Amino acid sequence: MTTVDVLYRYGIAPPESAMIALNNLREVYGIRRIDFSEAEKTVRIEYDATRLNEPTIRGLLARTGLNIIEAVSTLPPQPTPEEIAAAQAAAAAAAAAKAAPPPQK
Repeated sequence: MTTVDVLYRYGIAPPESAMIALNNLREVYGIRRIDFSEAEKTVRIEYDATRLNEPTIRGLLARTGLNIIEAVSTLPPQPTPEEIAAAQAAAAAAAAAKAAPPPQK
């Protein structure tokens, strides 16, 4: 089994009917967990990727009546190639400064 988490941001507060339908999603074979955060306006679903895929999960959420705005990345922002090069240059300069002999007086 391969578990995958997807995180979605929703817009307006869901009505009671959407919350009931969302609760019923727990019965879908392959959905392992549903975490709903009213404070962050997000819903996180953990599912078995050997049984379901992300478009299927999104479709199931759409059928509940939940107003999904966007999928949110669960990975931290990745540095750009320019940021990586700058960090490597700074590290090399720091190493060179540390290895250089102290100035003579």
